[in-house]
Amino acid sequence: MFAPRLLACALLALGPAATAATHMPIEVRQPWSRPSAGTSGVGYMLLVNHGRTADALVKAESPLAARVEAHRATLAGGVMSMAPQVRVEIPAGGSVAFAPGGYHLMFVGLKTPLKAGDRLPATLVFAGGQRVAVSFAVGSGSGPPAAAMGHTVARPEAGAERTQLVTKK
Repeated sequence: MFAPRLLACALLALGPAATAATHMPIEVRQPWSRPSAGTSGVGYMLLVNHGRTADALVKAESPLAARVEAHRATLAGGVMSMAPQVRVEIPAGGSVAFAPGGYHLMFVGLKTPLKAGDRLPATLVFAGGQRVAVSFAVGSGSGPPAAAMGHTVARPEAGAERTQLVTKK
């Protein structure tokens, strides 16, 4: 009887910071990019929702690009097409892959071309209010660079509520 009261008092004392972590459970795994040939770049990653409710990626921004758009590539009748996505749903307890031939981020109007070894910073904004700062590792172009493999490279944006991140290898 004493333990539940103590826990309740501790949670009340910590206030919103204590509950924010339990309500913002998006994890970003293996963010990576390819070298760019011009002023457009691409971002791939795995978004994992450890929460009990669905969430959605609704915006992305980068200080190195004029704008960032979520797109989805589809193949129909032998023709590949790409369409912008206003939001990308992430089911409760599920994940969504941003990978070649599917969902991806387009970094439009890059200030400088991306080359292997660069880092591309971005902030992902989710419908639930979570903002996650991400650093996309730019590889050689053939797939994720070693720097992105097996690591969670995400953190709450400065000034944002604390974010629960779970790293699994």
